[in-house]
Amino acid sequence: MSDTPAEPAEGPDFDEMTRDIAEVPAVEVIVTVAVNLMSAAAVKLGLTEEGEKHKDLDEARKLVHALAGLLDASTTEISSFHAAPLRDGLKSLQLAFREASIVPDEPGQGPGEKYTGPVYG
Repeated sequence: MSDTPAEPAEGPDFDEMTRDIAEVPAVEVIVTVAVNLMSAAAVKLGLTEEGEKHKDLDEARKLVHALAGLLDASTTEISSFHAAPLRDGLKSLQLAFREASIVPDEPGQGPGEKYTGPVYG
């Protein structure tokens, strides 16, 4: 065994990461975050192959609400080309949440409906 201390592992190159992010258009960042929120919400709603294993409606509510807020706030910033499929996905998640709830929220009270208005099937 050596008496010399081990060299610390080299950490992430934050300068390189900053340069990489600087090259990404804002619309792409917004869409990527929205897709990540959608994916996480789908998992928490039990809509994946493993279904019930990761189902957590409280967590799903938070994710769907955050997604709705992001889409509402970015409406004027992203084109309808990007926004339309995201809004469709959001509505699908909101309907899935309503369907998965033992006691469904009143129309207009479901996750994200503060931003989208009531969602009906």
